[in-house]
Amino acid sequence: MTIAPRDFFSALSHETRLRCLILLVRHPELCVCEFTHALGAVQPHVSRHLAQLRELALVRDRRDGLWIHYRLNEELPAWSLAVLRETAAAVRETSPFLEDERDLAKMPNRPTALRCA
Repeated sequence: MTIAPRDFFSALSHETRLRCLILLVRHPELCVCEFTHALGAVQPHVSRHLAQLRELALVRDRRDGLWIHYRLNEELPAWSLAVLRETAAAVRETSPFLEDERDLAKMPNRPTALRCA
């Protein structure tokens, strides 16, 4: 799979997309409801940015009933995965990424418990 570096870095230039990607580096798969809870954003906003990431083939999605789950595209080039991993490590203890992790951890009824709240 190829992705133009310009498209990759453009995707990372928007805070919502970057926050979603950083969460996906740390979590194998997340439901849209988990992103909205962690980011404190409304579903249409989050879904629009996840769709843009999907169109660029940075993420993949799967349906589970009413829920849509996202994960990093396992076919991403090694260089782009390295950038994402290094970025995630660098921002781990900074705002808003630290709060995203805390808020996600506090989310009740996560999809792994069968349903989104």
